[in-house]
Amino acid sequence: MKFVIAVDCEGPAGVVGAPGGTLNDAPAQYEFARRQATAEASAAARGLFAAGATQVIVWDTHGGGVNLVIDELDERCDLFHGANGGRLAMLDHTFAGLLFIGYHARDNTVAAPLAHTFSSTRYQWIKVNGREVGELAVDAAVAGTHSVPVIFFASDDKAVAEVKALLPGVATVTTKIGYSWNSALSKHPRRVLREIEAAVQAAVAQRSAVKPFTLPGPLEVEIRHKRIDTADEACLPVYGWQRVDAYTVKRTIQALTDLF
Repeated sequence: MKFVIAVDCEGPAGVVGAPGGTLNDAPAQYEFARRQATAEASAAARGLFAAGATQVIVWDTHGGGVNLVIDELDERCDLFHGANGGRLAMLDHTFAGLLFIGYHARDNTVAAPLAHTFSSTRYQWIKVNGREVGELAVDAAVAGTHSVPVIFFASDDKAVAEVKALLPGVATVTTKIGYSWNSALSKHPRRVLREIEAAVQAAVAQRSAVKPFTLPGPLEVEIRHKRIDTADEACLPVYGWQRVDAYTVKRTIQALTDLF
């Protein structure tokens, strides 16, 4: 059995970023976040290998994709990292499941630490066929094009609620309870590691309970920008977006992989 663990850095235990800013605005928090994200990914990998996994690929999804502390990652894992490789480029139909570690809630979510959709400064929201989606929905849908289900998710309580509404039956671990953009009541980071390992091992046995998530085409994608100049840029002929209003653009695609 082969699995991919997609790892972001905002959702791990103990991570809240800089007051009034992002994770990347807080050097000490970023350093902790990348180590905790690595530790949570390793915990998930231990659960997978204990359940019989033959290959585990850890995908570093935060920013430019060079965040995880490689020499602290479980050495049985392979690592997909770097930029411009495409969403889940390493995944195909031969994989048994996708796991999310450290993801976060989509933008517009109240009391969700560091919530955003791909960019905290660029996008207010992204909708697909009228449905607002975040990064976890996009990546789940990309995996769905290969008939691969999401079997596990670990993050704050708001992101966990988002994934449960999207994927009923998915196994989860809540790492912290969000109180605002920059505050949370977090479980102790080491306790979270034990919870993740045990929950992942159990999730492998129950993976048939979760079906692949799909967004069949054609798809009308709308993006609400936070700045008018980025909406202007999107509407240049080379990009193919149409203006809806000053900040919102739209485009019709045949499959999610045409855009992400």
